[in-house]
Amino acid sequence: MSGGHIAQDWEPVVIRKKAPTSAARKDEKAVNAARRAGAEIETVRKAAAGSNKAASSSTSLNTRKLDEETENLTHEKVPSELKKAIMQGRTDKKLTQAQLAQMINEKPQIIQEYESGKAIPNQQIITKLERALGVKLRGKR
Repeated sequence: MSGGHIAQDWEPVVIRKKAPTSAARKDEKAVNAARRAGAEIETVRKAAAGSNKAASSSTSLNTRKLDEETENLTHEKVPSELKKAIMQGRTDKKLTQAQLAQMINEKPQIIQEYESGKAIPNQQIITKLERALGVKLRGKR
């Protein structure tokens, strides 16, 4: 290379990014970028898209079944004997609802619901209450 002439290649090199994935093509930014670049954008309207027709059409059957249903379905509530036993056991030990709740690692609201009869009976909680109060709350008393 002594004194030789170095030729430069001035051919343009075009570097292209790979085509966007189908998820990226649906992205609003990608669509706007494609519009600016002048690329083709295909829009496809899906059948019943955004109309919620599928959900509303099948309700007539269920609604009729519900209307014909006469049985009164409710959650099992705390029986009044259990409410009284919990309150009695708690007052005998001179505990507040919050103190009792802390003893059994539950929220004070749970004790309140049990004593007001609004709670759905949970055997695990009743067992904890029996242990904390030293009172038998289930079965033969």
